[in-house]
Amino acid sequence: MIAPTRTSAEPSARASEAGTSGGFGVVLRGIRKQFRAAVAVDDLDLDVRPGEFLTLLGPSGCGKTTTLNMIAGFLTPDRGRILLDGQDVSRQPPDRRDTAMVFQQYALFPHLTVGQNVGYGLRMRRRRPEEIRTLVADALQRVGLAGREGDAPGQLSGGQQQRVALARAIVVRPKVLLFDEPLSNLDLKLREQLRLEIKHLQRELGITSVFVTHDQTEALVMSDRIAVMRAGRIEQLGAPEQIYHDPVNSFVAGFVGQSNLVTGTCTGAGPEPTECTVRLPGAAHPVRARVVGAGPPEPGASVQLLLRPEALRLVGPTDPPAPAGVTLDGRVTEVVNEGSVATVVVRVAESLRLRVAVPDPASRGIPAPGGEASVVIPSGIARALPS
Repeated sequence: MIAPTRTSAEPSARASEAGTSGGFGVVLRGIRKQFRAAVAVDDLDLDVRPGEFLTLLGPSGCGKTTTLNMIAGFLTPDRGRILLDGQDVSRQPPDRRDTAMVFQQYALFPHLTVGQNVGYGLRMRRRRPEEIRTLVADALQRVGLAGREGDAPGQLSGGQQQRVALARAIVVRPKVLLFDEPLSNLDLKLREQLRLEIKHLQRELGITSVFVTHDQTEALVMSDRIAVMRAGRIEQLGAPEQIYHDPVNSFVAGFVGQSNLVTGTCTGAGPEPTECTVRLPGAAHPVRARVVGAGPPEPGASVQLLLRPEALRLVGPTDPPAPAGVTLDGRVTEVVNEGSVATVVVRVAESLRLRVAVPDPASRGIPAPGGEASVVIPSGIARALPS
């Protein structure tokens, strides 16, 4: 799990309410889609900027793929409008929209060569044969498959087939490029490689892109902005840094990144207007936390405290003095070593267990399970979310 670097916050989710694109590549207004009794997408508004890489992120059944299919024209919204580059395409078929889709399943024609697969869309657009050959060669070169025009899809690995599918999408130079979980069938190392390649290619071509995934790391690494979805609605829309460091609620905090979400009691307002102090089980002192939402909760109110594992500090009996913050004493119950980082679980109280990410564990003397350890919550890292 990669934590993004902090930058300034992004604008709020709902942008221009005007009926035109207002400078946006894709605009969704009041989109609703229902399948029998199930509402898949519920009154959804979304603006995608020209040239932006925006990811729809969420669990299965949250409506992200349905939203993508409505942008592509494979599904028609029951209500609402879809604008592509300022044009209302809500009722237009897919072949009348200037979009291209990269699917989870590669969807290549097995009886056609790689070159014929990539050039299929150009032939449907009645481009000249010599132009098709030039554009196909250029697209294959961009995805690292130069000279493979004559191969059959069955001769290629899964990663290579997905590159062919990507080349087939970009060769027609669509205004909007759509991705439906294109990396989910690949192994981890290949996924990591193709993430960077896709993002580099998208930035190089400047194509407005909407990417669907349930993989939080994929979203954080690739996206300019992320829309976190649940039950057909957008819970939060912002830059990866904003989504990760300042989630608007416990659902976003729990879904994006590893997190400790612990219940505490508000003991009063903090020194700053946007802060409150929170008492945790087993803590001698309250924790200062930045409040997410309208304002500090009332004293005595229950709050959810977000503590990212990599922001906490583990201090053993022989370690140097702890950094400034609140220290919680406990015992180690579990150590999961993943090589470059170890996750250490410390039981502070019967109702409070904290996960701490310890970098470079080989050089650290991590206490074994059952050993004593202290967890330090450094100043400024806690977020108080609505309970």
